[in-house]
Amino acid sequence: MGVQGVKVEQVPGELTDHYDPGAKAVRLSQGIYGSTSLAAAAVAAHECGHVLQDVDDYKFMNLRASLVPAVNLGSRLGPILIFAGFMLQLFGLAWVGVILFACVLLFHVVTLPVEFDASRRALKLIDEYGILQGEENRGARAVLQAAALTYVATAFTALLNLMYYVLLLLRRN
Repeated sequence: MGVQGVKVEQVPGELTDHYDPGAKAVRLSQGIYGSTSLAAAAVAAHECGHVLQDVDDYKFMNLRASLVPAVNLGSRLGPILIFAGFMLQLFGLAWVGVILFACVLLFHVVTLPVEFDASRRALKLIDEYGILQGEENRGARAVLQAAALTYVATAFTALLNLMYYVLLLLRRN
């Protein structure tokens, strides 16, 4: 695709595949990096989809990156403030925790178009370069669709957690 200066690196672990826009590096887990399976090809192509998003200055990817500090704070501090607010009966503190935790939900919602678009770009790469064909191509589509559903499930879980916290606070009256 004419992209220059992006490294491909092997990283330890499983499910550690990612694109690091700061380092301009596609990092593939050991199982993906050394494999020729269609799942490995689909995952590697998906991460290359993120590279193309970076090159195209994809707005949702930039928005997601800008939310990371708030998400780190919200995921760690939000539940603590909610719990402390209940224990100390400082419900304003608990509401601050809920607002912080809402950042987690926002992050997961913004992640959905980023991941779906990266998979769309991956499938385009697979098709254009003939990386996989026939039944293998259909298999890669199934792998990427299943991976996308994990992001949907994560966003839904964050929504349910946030609703739980809000309902707890509303029930205190």
